[in-house]
Amino acid sequence: MSVEAGLGRVTQACRAMSLNRTTFYKASKESARSRELREKIIDLSEEQPRYGYRRVTALIRRSGEQINGKRVQRVRRSEGLQVRKRQRRTRRLDANCSERRRATRVNEVWSWDFVHDMTEQGSRFRILSLIDEYSRRCLMLRPGWSMRSQDVICLLEEAIAIHGEPAHIRSDNGPEFISYAIQDWLGENDIETLYIKPGAPWEQAYIESFHDKLRDECMNRELFGSLREAVVILGEWQQEYNERRPHSALGYQTPSEFTRRCNPRLRSDFVLPPLGVAKPERNTKQKTNAELHF
Repeated sequence: MSVEAGLGRVTQACRAMSLNRTTFYKASKESARSRELREKIIDLSEEQPRYGYRRVTALIRRSGEQINGKRVQRVRRSEGLQVRKRQRRTRRLDANCSERRRATRVNEVWSWDFVHDMTEQGSRFRILSLIDEYSRRCLMLRPGWSMRSQDVICLLEEAIAIHGEPAHIRSDNGPEFISYAIQDWLGENDIETLYIKPGAPWEQAYIESFHDKLRDECMNRELFGSLREAVVILGEWQQEYNERRPHSALGYQTPSEFTRRCNPRLRSDFVLPPLGVAKPERNTKQKTNAELHF
């Protein structure tokens, strides 16, 4: 008997008994490896709910598994784990076609800016973020109730002592960054300033993109009970961002891996002293705000 004739008899029998022909199909069995990969996809997606399927695929591949990105997307979609984010379209104020300086090596261009948040009690604080534009590495993420120019200089000195000295540093025209104290200090240390045009945040695209990830993956998910708690949580997220989070612009390497491959001699393993350890006294008589809080 041919296959067509057999299927015809099955169809006639199903019609006679008012049954669907699919009831005679053999149920597919999922292999143990498929179940293991499915559970791994779900666990990673629930652990990092703001990671897309491409980043989850990169994390699984980094663990040694061979997996297709479409499979990860299909599993996440069936489990309702897809990340949907509505992009806000920004409009430029003027047609500015000038070419901005682009970093071609580590420590050529740093970028820094402030982002704001508040504690559970409603007290607002500021976070100073500093990144290397070439490696995308977060060099500093430090919160404080308020930060004056002298506080910013102290934090910049700390970053330079750990990561080396940059050739340029990019910022907006905030009062902390355009003050005479900052400009004089940068001039004395031969660090050139790159100020963006007022009302043109796209000229500082790297730090704006970093702030978007910071708010989406950390600040929107955490409720800070105090400033001290914010220091700990932001420090843990900074370490995860640098050491474990694959970056799509770096070929899904982590910023620390990319930095070590570019320059293995960088002091990437330097560890900050624990909170509460006294810092060396400066020549100034009055302590700065950064020293009082940290």
